Amino acid sequence: TKLSEELESLKSKTNNPKIWENPKAKIFFQEIKLLETRISDFKRIRQSLQDLEEFYQLAIEEKDEETLKSIINDSKKILKDSNNVRYLNLMNNEADSNNAFLEIHAGAGGTESQDWAMMLQRMYIRWAEDKNLKVILLQETQGEEAGIKSSTIKILGTFTYGWLKKESGIHRLVRISPFDSNKRRHTSFASVWVYPEIDENIDISINEAEIRIDTYRASGAGGQHVNKTDSAVRITHFPSKIVVQCQNDRSQHKNKSNAMAMLKSRLYELEIQKRKEEENKINSEKKDIGWGNQIRSYIMHPYKLVKDLRTNHESSNVNDVLDGNIDKFLEKSLTL
Repeated sequence: TKLSEELESLKSKTNNPKIWENPKAKIFFQEIKLLETRISDFKRIRQSLQDLEEFYQLAIEEKDEETLKSIINDSKKILKDSNNVRYLNLMNNEADSNNAFLEIHAGAGGTESQDWAMMLQRMYIRWAEDKNLKVILLQETQGEEAGIKSSTIKILGTFTYGWLKKESGIHRLVRISPFDSNKRRHTSFASVWVYPEIDENIDISINEAEIRIDTYRASGAGGQHVNKTDSAVRITHFPSKIVVQCQNDRSQHKNKSNAMAMLKSRLYELEIQKRKEEENKINSEKKDIGWGNQIRSYIMHPYKLVKDLRTNHESSNVNDVLDGNIDKFLEKSLTL
């Protein structure tokens, strides 16, 4: 009922012949689409349950075991559908439906941590590609021997930020090092920070006197996800000390535009973190990339286990997780 009231209120605003004179017109239609989807999901699941209940009563009366088996299979499908809708309904913050920027930094430890950072980058790219989401590599600094020191990717798709926002934090890997001739066990750390692409719904202003824009020659292997370019852009925001970089396009103008979008997104996320800190819900400070601060551990030796230290959800199939099958971890984190 509440969603229906919100929908009618928004529709009444869009019925105005002068609606497109309103700078928020596009936002209104986006919100209408989201509300219509949520109402449609609810009605679909409710109707499916009612139909299933009727079939169940008939099957019981007629002692029809085949129909009962079919009902069990249908109930599993409805449960899966219901869970998907439930998770989407948990994404009700203003930026949850937006595209996402995902930033990865290797921790201390040189080649070991840099290789781990690249493994994480691959994990998130595989997750996105499995869902037919577009991935753009905006910035990457490669390690001297292997792996990456840092990277920023943009993942495009509805609710991408909502799904990935709880991935921010320190990720820890324990394995026998492929770079150690003595085959010793190593522990590596990398940080992941996720922030939303800012749209017209969120107003973030930047004082040009408070930023410095540098251009430089991009480095990196290029390839499937990134274009080689001589027009890389770095923007430094002095008040927040945030630095963003973009090198994916050959056009310096486009790289600057993308970097500004990233900066606005980082500033938005910083403001959200400050609000949460004030409410004593989370600590908004970025922690050291090291012991005691991790949100998830990926253990490949002496046993195999991936465990989220916030939800306690775990999987013994480490390779499957590193191949991008992280949906269960994302779902559990939404309930935090």
